[in-house]
Amino acid sequence: MKAFSAARGPKLFLDETSVLDIGGCIVNGTDIAPGRAIPDDGDPRIDHSLEGFLFTCGPDHIRHPQPIPGDQQGRKYPLHGSYSAHPAEILFWDAQGDDAECQARVAVKTAEGGEALLERHWRISGETGEVSLSDRLTNVGTVPFAKVHMYHMNIGAWLFDPHVHLTGRMLEGGGFPWNFGEDPGGVFCVPAKVEGEDWAEVALGPLASLGGVTLKVKFRTDTLPHLQIWRNQKAPAHVLGIEPVSHRWVSRAELAASSELQMLKPGESADYGLRFCFS
Repeated sequence: MKAFSAARGPKLFLDETSVLDIGGCIVNGTDIAPGRAIPDDGDPRIDHSLEGFLFTCGPDHIRHPQPIPGDQQGRKYPLHGSYSAHPAEILFWDAQGDDAECQARVAVKTAEGGEALLERHWRISGETGEVSLSDRLTNVGTVPFAKVHMYHMNIGAWLFDPHVHLTGRMLEGGGFPWNFGEDPGGVFCVPAKVEGEDWAEVALGPLASLGGVTLKVKFRTDTLPHLQIWRNQKAPAHVLGIEPVSHRWVSRAELAASSELQMLKPGESADYGLRFCFS
C-alpha cells in the first residue's frame, strides 16, 4: 500500500498490487475500511479487495459468478469480474501545492481472453478535501467484452449509531436509517440518473464516531446510472457498501435479453467518475 494524502481530506492507502484501489481510508485518525469484518465468498482476490474502503468491479462482469455462454469447459465469470489482483503501473505521483495527484495504468486480462487497459487518475483537493477518481477503460485486445463497471465503497458499520442515515434523491422518501431492511442485512439497487444532471449524490451520516462528519459520494450517471447499497451484519461481517454501478441488479442473461448489456469493442473506450468527501 502507498500512502496518498493532501493538506485536507482523508489519508488513503492505494493498493499497487490490485488496480490502485483504496485499502485503508483514515478519517480523523480512524480507518473506516471494514478489514476482516466482511463475508467470505471463497475468492482470495475479492477477500483482499473487500477488506479495503474501495475496490473496482468489472470490466467484463459485475456481482456474483455466472456462466460464460458457450464455454466448453463450463467456466464462469469470476466473482466481481477480472479487475482485482491486477497490478498498477504508476506513471505520476506528486503533491501539487496543497493538492495530491497520481496517475496509473493497469493492464487487465479478462475471463474470456480479452485485454483491457484501465487509465486511472486520483486527485485530492487540498482546499476542500474532496477525493476525485477519473477512470478510462479501453479495449486494447481483439475480442469484445461487456461494458460493466461498479465501485464498491465499504465502511465498517461498527462506526454507526442509530442516528446515521442514508440520504439521496434516488432513495425512497429521500433517505432512511443505515440499517434498512431486515437483519442481518440486505441489498437494493435503484436508478440514480436524473434528466439534465450529469452527476448523482448520496450521503451517509452524521458519523459521530468520526467527529460528526458526513460521507458525501458523487458519481457520473452517463456510465453509472444506478446506485446499489448493501449491508451485512451476519458475524463476522459488519459492513455497509455504497456502490455506483453501470447496470440493474438482475442476472447477466436478463441484461443481455433486454439489450442492456453493451459490448466494448476493440479500440473503444468508456469513462467513469467518482468523487467523495467527509464534511
